[in-house]
Amino acid sequence: MEYFDSHAHYNDARFADEYPGGADAAIHDAYDLGIRHILNAGTNPQTSRESLALAEKYDFLYAAAGLHPEDAMHIADEDIPSVLDEIRALASHPKVVAIGEIGLDYHWDPDGKERQMRLFDAQLSMAEELSLPVIVHDRDAHGDAFDTVRAHPHVRGVFHSFSGSAEMARQLSRMGWYISFSGTISYKNAAKVREAAAVVPHDRLLIETDAPYLAPVPHRGKINYSGYVPCTARALADAIGLGEEETVRLTTQNAKNLFGIK
Repeated sequence: MEYFDSHAHYNDARFADEYPGGADAAIHDAYDLGIRHILNAGTNPQTSRESLALAEKYDFLYAAAGLHPEDAMHIADEDIPSVLDEIRALASHPKVVAIGEIGLDYHWDPDGKERQMRLFDAQLSMAEELSLPVIVHDRDAHGDAFDTVRAHPHVRGVFHSFSGSAEMARQLSRMGWYISFSGTISYKNAAKVREAAAVVPHDRLLIETDAPYLAPVPHRGKINYSGYVPCTARALADAIGLGEEETVRLTTQNAKNLFGIK
């Protein structure tokens, strides 16, 4: 089966520290297990450059460039225009297939809502100008995240590692958005995630690792990598009542459709 890991962070320092041989070994090991496509997401200009460097190194790896809401906390207001200009420049590269990871995160910075929403809005506008999809991070900000993307009706993309309600997943799908599920769908206490997966139309489903985070059962607690995507695929297949092979086929095709990959 041909798997597509639609969200990873192979430039994360944890690979050098915890995976034997580092990120390169993890990428090679995943490929040997049938992971034929990986999208590596940036979170700021530096990690976006690193993501692009990996995409240039591996034919089967693609990049996204963006400013994550947590990273935005550490950038001075006067530097924001130049940061967004750099992301725009990176997005012109043919192996950058999305703007991301962008969005809202109220878990760590509940007082920074206005600033986060302003930057999220700016990057959605950038995506529309560049005709690129977006990768949305939404943590403890479901209402504002939904309202912000709804205000950009010509932008499409994916809510990654989805943690919202089934109703939110249903509404986003109706608006043409994709919903991606990570290893959390396999967790015993993730009934809400499985309920959301069950209402998403099959042509709007993606799977991901969010590596090196959120390793699926039975690898929970370990460093995550794309080789664990089959575990997530099996958990998603169970949640939506579809066979594993068909689930892999459709999530791979969906990712290709969203990111414009042949």
